[in-house]
Amino acid sequence: MKRYVVALTGASGMIYAREVLAYFGARPDLELHVIASAAARQVLALELDAALEDVLPAGARLHPETDFAAPLASGSFRAQGLVVVPCTMGTLGAIAQGQSLNLIHRAADVFLKERRPVILVVRETPLNLIHLRNMTAAAEAGAVIFPAMPSFYHRPENLTDLARNFAGRILDHLGLEHRLTHRWGEEG
Repeated sequence: MKRYVVALTGASGMIYAREVLAYFGARPDLELHVIASAAARQVLALELDAALEDVLPAGARLHPETDFAAPLASGSFRAQGLVVVPCTMGTLGAIAQGQSLNLIHRAADVFLKERRPVILVVRETPLNLIHLRNMTAAAEAGAVIFPAMPSFYHRPENLTDLARNFAGRILDHLGLEHRLTHRWGEEG
């Protein structure tokens, strides 16, 4: 069974996290591990009136952000990819500088050192020079910087359509099959 890790931090954009988690909820053939920061739980409540348990797929393995003994903290833990959605600038900075202050940072560090996909769905605007330099450092280390910039060419009718299409783009980068994204120039 293929494993994936989804980490949620306290940035705005929990609608994207919800749609990525929903995809994994519909894929019992995939093993999902989730890490959520305390700030992520607060933002989930503020943006979606939801608790983590409301969006966590059945069967997902939840790891506390303080658990450095979790399997995710070791390079021997094999998984196909890590998505941090949404990714705060603080999390980006810690990952870019190799600071393992919590399990999210440590898991990203492990995935980067093992040359496994790390997708950082950064969410901030405007960007300052520190943010830009941290994005460059993370990209140079092997992360994919994936700004939370949805597309509109598919003419979304609501925020869920918009977020679902964007979640599909994330899944594309993990090499996962799905029907969430409206592809440019393709019908249906």
